[in-house]
Amino acid sequence: MNIDAGTMRPQEHGEVYVLNDGGEVDLDLGNYERYLNVTLSRDNNITTGKIYREVIEKERRGDYLGKTVQIVPHVTNAIQDWIERVSKVPVDETGEEPDVCIVELGGTVGDIESAPFIEAMRQFQFRVGPENFALIHVSLVPDMHGEQKTKPTQTTVHALRGLGLLPDLIACRLIVQKPLEPATKAKISMFCHVAPEQVVGVHDVSSVYHVPLLLQSQGIIQYLQKRLNLGSIKITPQMQERGRSLEQRWRELTKRQERLLDHVTIALVGKYTDMQDSYMSVVKSLEHSAFRCNRKLKLKWVDASDLEPEAQHSSPAKYHDAWRAVVSANGILVPGGFGVRGSEGMMLAIKWAREQKIPFLGICFGFQLAVVEWARNVCGMAGATSGEFDPAAPEPVIIFMPEISKTHMGGTMRLGLRPTVFEQESEQWSKVRKLYGGAGKIWERHRHRYEVNPALIDRLTKSGMRFVGKDERGERMQVLELPDHPYFVGFQAHPEFCTRPLNPSPPFLGLIAAAAGTTVLNEQVEFQLKSFKPPHPEGSMVDEASLRSDEPRPQGEEALLNSEQ
Repeated sequence: MNIDAGTMRPQEHGEVYVLNDGGEVDLDLGNYERYLNVTLSRDNNITTGKIYREVIEKERRGDYLGKTVQIVPHVTNAIQDWIERVSKVPVDETGEEPDVCIVELGGTVGDIESAPFIEAMRQFQFRVGPENFALIHVSLVPDMHGEQKTKPTQTTVHALRGLGLLPDLIACRLIVQKPLEPATKAKISMFCHVAPEQVVGVHDVSSVYHVPLLLQSQGIIQYLQKRLNLGSIKITPQMQERGRSLEQRWRELTKRQERLLDHVTIALVGKYTDMQDSYMSVVKSLEHSAFRCNRKLKLKWVDASDLEPEAQHSSPAKYHDAWRAVVSANGILVPGGFGVRGSEGMMLAIKWAREQKIPFLGICFGFQLAVVEWARNVCGMAGATSGEFDPAAPEPVIIFMPEISKTHMGGTMRLGLRPTVFEQESEQWSKVRKLYGGAGKIWERHRHRYEVNPALIDRLTKSGMRFVGKDERGERMQVLELPDHPYFVGFQAHPEFCTRPLNPSPPFLGLIAAAAGTTVLNEQVEFQLKSFKPPHPEGSMVDEASLRSDEPRPQGEEALLNSEQ
């Protein structure tokens, strides 16, 4: 029933993924953006809360002309209308209407939560016609001591057919490295009323990046071309060449990944390490950067609370293990988060990285804590802290942004794609600017309520901290970098949300390259200066004034209600 994922704890449903337009959505949309190299909007994320809110608002306005408002047809029609509208919105740099729209209907067949959506899809196949609708059903095939069991798949397909939906493809997920056996495929084909070529196996492989090639090898592309009559779509030579180039580069990436011998070790010092999906995009950014640097990533998960002095007495084994991971790492990463828990441990890790010249990257919360740590240990401000931890602090280095609501949590942060302007002449020394191709202005996605206290900027900069990137007015600090350090960088934004397998996020690429050695960092800097291309469509990279303009939204698009502002 949530409107979006913005108010969910990371341990509840994994990370909150932020889109260019500020939509706070499920992490699955991050997978789609990364794999397909597309840019989605908040409308691409449908929730029960959004649909019910839209239907109730229509009922309150009288749009239903006095009729009794029901799940069928009003809720199911709202779902279908939403899908049909969003499916026509361009999602890449071509600006063209998509030929195919993928709709992921989550949950389990038979769940009460998904019942209106399944009924909507049953109706939708007739609205668009069978030649424009294909259903892929994903089912678990358990492996019981080497025997692949088909009963769960038979049962779920039977339930799905009872609800009026017939799968065109059955994707059989095996959580072992053994492929789907021909006998298993034949049995599923027989009992689920599909041809053998309509059953594909998805077993565990050495890397998730092999999965597209695994599906391609089983003929899924040829089947969908025939099923959806994709041969009738005109494909230009330029599009064909782009597709061939993508396939070639993807195959090279997967082959190269299997032959990597050198390792790079990164300590991720976070608050939500018990649920690793909380940092999904961070991990993917590190993976993509490691691929580029021809290194195998060794990621050490460190609970920041275990680094604090109190842990030495309460959990000495965890304390020593945590510090062993930090001091032995080639690089240290402090990602985003909220709240005071673990913050002292994060600052101890930041202090170690700064003083020992270990490559460091701080993201959002990590950026803010790097400023607090500097204020305490370099500027001599013993009481320096964040207003998030102590609103009455005498020396708040980090303060609540004045334009942010203090009464409502959902959708009220500084969200979405925002510009950052690098200071003049920083191209001479700034490693992170060079990793962005030397550009004077960059765009990254933000999600925060707090900022560096403007009243303390002069004191911080006079002590040697360099805020190399600011907002367009020069008032909000957005990127810090220490010139006399191998790589010490902090971002108020979340650059991990814009990483791609073949175009890694520049700050993460810098961290991995610096952790691999000065030579590797210099190589990547030179490469980025020649070839970096932002992953955003041209039309989305606009000034902040344009982002603030209150343009009318299409009907059904998410917006703050008056009660939420």
